[in-house]
Amino acid sequence: QVQLVESGGGLVQAGDSLRLSCAAPGRTFSGLAVGWFRQAPGKEREFVAAIAWIGTIGNYADSVKGRFTIARDNAKNTMYLQMNALKPEDTAVYFCALSRSPYGSTSVREYDYWGQGTQVTVSS
Repeated sequence: QVQLVESGGGLVQAGDSLRLSCAAPGRTFSGLAVGWFRQAPGKEREFVAAIAWIGTIGNYADSVKGRFTIARDNAKNTMYLQMNALKPEDTAVYFCALSRSPYGSTSVREYDYWGQGTQVTVSS
């Protein structure tokens, strides 16, 4: 069983920034893509960003492109989501995920392991 541990959520105002972190103690990310998803109340879990095992350029949902940046530190088995210019519509529980493949898929079905979720609330 792989445990992903998230941190960094909170309550901020519109326009502020937050950085989410996700670590996998004792589990290597080697060869696998990582991603972030979010789920707002009453809505399905949706793709936010992903980054492949090889490469430094992330894949982003249109709604966050230009504001969010995904990064990974393979030596530390940690992934990050830098969120800038936050909007009230970004309010959701954010989940990190570890893929079953090296490719940064946008589909939840391509991810086998998930964090517990961290709440991000953006007030207007």
